[in-house]
Order: sequence, then structure tokens, then C-alpha cells
Amino acid sequence: MYSTTFSSSRAAVYITFIVLAMVKGSTGTIFTLVNRCDYTVWPGILSNAGGSGFSTTGFQLPPAATRSFQSQPGWSGRFWGRTGCSFDPTTGQGTCATADCGSNQIECNGAGATPPATLAEFTVGSGAAQDDFYDVSLVDGYNLPMIIEPVGGSGGCGSTGCVADLNRICPNELRAGDGKACRSACEAFRSPEYCCSGAYASPDTCRPSVYSEIFKSACPRSYSYAYDDATSTFTCNGADYTITFCPSLTSQKSSSDTSSPAAAADTAGGGSSSQPQDNNNNNNMPAWLPNFVIGGSSNFAMNSNLIIITYVVTILFSFI
Repeated sequence: MYSTTFSSSRAAVYITFIVLAMVKGSTGTIFTLVNRCDYTVWPGILSNAGGSGFSTTGFQLPPAATRSFQSQPGWSGRFWGRTGCSFDPTTGQGTCATADCGSNQIECNGAGATPPATLAEFTVGSGAAQDDFYDVSLVDGYNLPMIIEPVGGSGGCGSTGCVADLNRICPNELRAGDGKACRSACEAFRSPEYCCSGAYASPDTCRPSVYSEIFKSACPRSYSYAYDDATSTFTCNGADYTITFCPSLTSQKSSSDTSSPAAAADTAGGGSSSQPQDNNNNNNMPAWLPNFVIGGSSNFAMNSNLIIITYVVTILFSFI
């Protein structure tokens, strides 16, 4: 009798874990975008071909604001932040000073970021046993600081990104947008050795350049050139993700001003001294993150999942 009860209990626990994994794998991943810059950012979103996208491809995100989206399993694509945007309130038409997607609208409508742009790239796993892959890429240049932080999940699940303000240390030959962005060497010089193309289109022939090393030194966990995989790609299973613009508070004014002693002293830190402390709470969420409301469909999905889990677990234990 004891062994039968013990075996049934253990089986119920195993099945419960399986159900939890299946539910997480079937509902997709929640991405939360946070703007900690002291200026407005206009995020752009590009879903790769064949993938189910979100309700928007571009929107306005004021300072201290957040917005969340839920992806389908297997989604892949990228997020970035446009800056210095101006859109006509009547026609909705306009452009952005950096990372513009060329749509002439707030919505990017399937268009990607015009370099230079800091990119957050994701491939979401399509099942409980499949990892998510993610990175912050400077291969197309840099326009603002950005980090990715996994919330929950299992496996490596490391935070990655570029906290430093590279616009302060950008070489003159790479500077763009009046110092508000920094081009990649590929975009600036169109040389195969910098673009990893032609005779340099392999990991053996395309090596780090003096320019990519500047990016790598300042942001060691970000992609600095096309084959910078070993220290720049991260994996996690079953996590949600927070994407933060300007994790160390930076302003467009200070980013373009490298002449003052304060700016020079602050280069290594990549931001001002006003950044909050990132103390984690019990939910593994940084304490400085403001509360946010996920859209109705996301709340419905999570509440429905809880009901399903409770129902299944109740049935299982009724047989013990």
C-alpha cells in the first residue's frame, strides 16, 4: 500500500512538471520593453519571414514607460530603439535621427533598422526542450545602450547587452548623426575585411578589427563583428525577457558631448551617477522596474494556464 501510494505521488509530480513545461512552451514568451533614457525612444520590431508578429511594429515609448508583448513559440526577430523622431500629428508621417526604419511612419511595417543601430535579436524555442537564443548586436553599429535580462527560465540565462555609451568614445571616422550614433567599420568603409564578405566570409578569414575591438572592449558581451559568436550568443529555456534602453541613464546631449571633463571621466561607466541599484526581488525582476500591465490577451493566456494547471493537478491527485 505504501509503495503504491508513493509511486502514484511521484508519478503525479512528474506529470505536473510535464504539464507546466507544456503550458509554458505553448503560450510563447513575454517581451517587456523598458525606457530608462531621459528622452523618448521609438522602438521598432521586425519579425523574421514566416513568423507571427505582434500588434505593432513601431511605437512611442516615453521616459520611464514600459510595454509588453507576447510572442508565439518559435518566433524570431529583433527589437531596436529609434531616437530623435518627429512625426506629424495630422498625417503621422515623419523620420528618426537614428535607427530609422524608412517607413516614414511610427510603424515600421516590416522594415528593419537603418544602421547604425543597437539590436536585440531573439529566436524563441518552439517546445519545452528547445532553448531560446538571444544576443545584443553591434554589427550594424550603435545608437543607444541596451540590455537583455531573462526573467525566470533555466539553463545559462545570462544578461547581455551594451551598457556603455559608445557615442562618447566613437572614433571620428565612425561618428554619425552629429555624434548620436556610431557606425560599424563595415558601413563606414564598405571593405570585405570589415564586412566579413568575399574572401573574408568565414570565421577563419574574418578576424576582429581595431574598430570591432573598441566595441568589444566597451561591451564584452555584445556582438562586435559578424563571427563574434563565442562570447556573444546566450541561451535560456522557458524565460520571459526584459529589454531595457539606457540601463544606465544617458541623455542625447551628454552622448554627443565628449569635450567636458565630466564626459571623459564617465566614459568607462557608460552613464551618469543617477542610475538606480539593480537589486533583484523574489521574482528575479530588477527592483527599479516599474509595474506594467500586460495586454488583455496575455493576461487571459496566463490566467487560463493557471486554471488548466490547477484542474490537471487536482485530477491527478484524486487518483492517489
